[in-house]
Amino acid sequence: MSAPTEQTQSIKEIIDLLPREEFLDPQVLFADAHYDGDDKPHRMVLTSRRAVQQMVEALELSADDRVLHIGTGFGFTALVLGVIAKEVISVERVPHRARFAREKLALFDRTNVTVIEAKNLSDLPLTGPFDAILVETTAGEVTGEMLALLAPGGRLVAPRGVTPTSQDLHLFRRLESGEIQDEDLGNFRLIPSLEEILIDLGVTDVEKAAQVRNMSRTQRIGITNALMKIGDIDELEIYRALALQRGLRLSRTEELIHQIQPDALDRIPRTFMKHNQFVPIHCTEGTFVVATPDPDAQVSILRGPAQCDEVEAVLITPTDYRRLWRAIELDQYGSLPQHLREDDEPDPQDRFSDPRAVVEDEVHSKRLNSIFDGILMDAVAERASDIHFERYDDRVRIRFRIDGDCVDMTRYRITPFELMGIINVIKIGSNLDIAERRLPQGGRMERNVGGHLFDLRVQTQPSHHGEYVVIRLLPRDNRMITIEELGFPEQLAREYERLLISPSGMVLVVGPTGSGKSTTLYAGLQLLADDATRKVITVEDPVEYSIDQVQQTQVKRRIGFNFADAMRSFVRQDPDVILVGEIRDGETALEAIRASQTGHLVLSTLHSNDAVDAVQRLFDLGMHANSVASELIAVIAQRLARRICTHCKEQTTPDPQLAAEVFPDGVPDDFVCYKGRGCPRCNGRGTRGRIAVIEFLKVSAPIRRAIAARLQVDDLRSRCLAAGMQTMRSTALSLISDGLISFDELQRLLPEERLAPETL
Repeated sequence: MSAPTEQTQSIKEIIDLLPREEFLDPQVLFADAHYDGDDKPHRMVLTSRRAVQQMVEALELSADDRVLHIGTGFGFTALVLGVIAKEVISVERVPHRARFAREKLALFDRTNVTVIEAKNLSDLPLTGPFDAILVETTAGEVTGEMLALLAPGGRLVAPRGVTPTSQDLHLFRRLESGEIQDEDLGNFRLIPSLEEILIDLGVTDVEKAAQVRNMSRTQRIGITNALMKIGDIDELEIYRALALQRGLRLSRTEELIHQIQPDALDRIPRTFMKHNQFVPIHCTEGTFVVATPDPDAQVSILRGPAQCDEVEAVLITPTDYRRLWRAIELDQYGSLPQHLREDDEPDPQDRFSDPRAVVEDEVHSKRLNSIFDGILMDAVAERASDIHFERYDDRVRIRFRIDGDCVDMTRYRITPFELMGIINVIKIGSNLDIAERRLPQGGRMERNVGGHLFDLRVQTQPSHHGEYVVIRLLPRDNRMITIEELGFPEQLAREYERLLISPSGMVLVVGPTGSGKSTTLYAGLQLLADDATRKVITVEDPVEYSIDQVQQTQVKRRIGFNFADAMRSFVRQDPDVILVGEIRDGETALEAIRASQTGHLVLSTLHSNDAVDAVQRLFDLGMHANSVASELIAVIAQRLARRICTHCKEQTTPDPQLAAEVFPDGVPDDFVCYKGRGCPRCNGRGTRGRIAVIEFLKVSAPIRRAIAARLQVDDLRSRCLAAGMQTMRSTALSLISDGLISFDELQRLLPEERLAPETL
């Protein structure tokens, strides 16, 4: 890795050319630092690009200068100084920051920059004089010891002021007479704007940041509120940037709920705390800790009422603020009130006891609703796709499905009696029969959770220990993903786009439930919506996203209007493209093929294990082989794999046993794989989010002949492989090498027989 070395470049050009993002490791930026003999944590405050430019320009550096830099931080400013000056000695008080800066500077071959750990300058055997000294700290303290190290004509630059947002930049110059001249260079802001931090951290881009600034200005709202309104920037990422900008500690509900002390809750009236957006946590050794979603909260007003010497603010997201108060009010995810626990609770073994009594008490009913709302809020905060309410004798188990995995939520303390009440709350909300517990039931409801609208798909099921419930959470106001964001390899993305301009034919996206089939179709639908020359009609159950310039129709089974009925009507509406939400039966499959035969492009989803199996599935639905062969133009099969967390990704070695299955002839020399070690961003899981792994079958002449001949599945797969079908294995290995998914994901994606290279 190289850095610009042209001395004639401006400071701004040098800063813009250097990859600042290389230095922004969240593990270092957000880590608490403790100095010798000081238990209070000190957090890094990021320096803005503009501030670096101003400070370095004020130093008036030349190529022969010797520079002392106080406050290495993450090392970016030291790199800038090293590009310009002959020698740079950078001093950092925090050991882990100093080590990080050394590692990064080594990547740029900056042998003229030396990073030293020291709490005080007096601890260092520094030999002056220095031509320039830069004090890059929020305090901007300038001591006689520093000034004594200046050479005649030397310059010292330091910010001076109360806070990083309200400072002046000062230039101290040692005259030939030895006198020190102090010049105020004017207003100075050390910390970057919130948008700049988000850009540096890779959360957003310059174009989106400009959109945020424009919204903030035109709607007269704060930058944070504008970011929230944009909708595609995660709330947690915004607050991480805020914490970094203000030097605050960011925490989550899961951490804080166990730290709450009952006596802290009683020190200050709750009405006052809620009005000022504070959540009292604990008072330890004279420090009162409160959580707040307001980074500018004036927590000092609590010092007197709390009867503590110090008040420390911990930053939390607005969602976590609501979750904390909900948990407090429910007594940490709420056990029943004592008068309801003693005599009214039924025998847990009596799985057929009448649950309606649970909701007869109005106070208790409100409490059950609050518990359910709290669980929903937690599920949304954890990015869960499903919630499972399960009962085993006298034990209740609640699990969230996060990034494809079921995760136990052990913090909930719910009795079987409470679970019956919560299930009734769910049934009432989704218009199900609360008295019917012998048969499965399905329904849906809408809930506003944390300011976002969700469609909840509810399914109840009787079991040996009583009813259990699964709820799928579908956000109604999420931004739709574009084709570029799907994660398809570039070649497959272009192939998909090419399919969408076909004049007729049938394109199927197949896979198991929850594999992202609808997301892939919607991404294509957005592209079609932008083509004013084509009319697009959809029939869906339900309409998950509203797309401008696309006619969308909702299935209404209660009045006998289903997919097949809609398809028969659609062909008389002069469409070019028809999207069918799902082919579930032979009638819908037949109408889809007929629509394709009459000159329409038909897009749909189908449940099958892979692309070749989709052909067999159409046969099973009663479709004629010749019709399938003539109308099917492509099948995209997909699974969702867990993405490696980008903030804790590290290279690793593949598991030997799995590697022997995947590479029978030995692991290729150039093969690399990665894993996530776990960090606060991913809650220690090592993964965050998911990505589609694709199998792509384009139906060519040899494949059409094989389909028409109704070859057996294995024989048909061999023909497809010979015709160049891109397998899920090859796509997955490409994603592994790119560091997007881990090698271990292969076992979750592929059956054992598909791990090794497939033979024709």
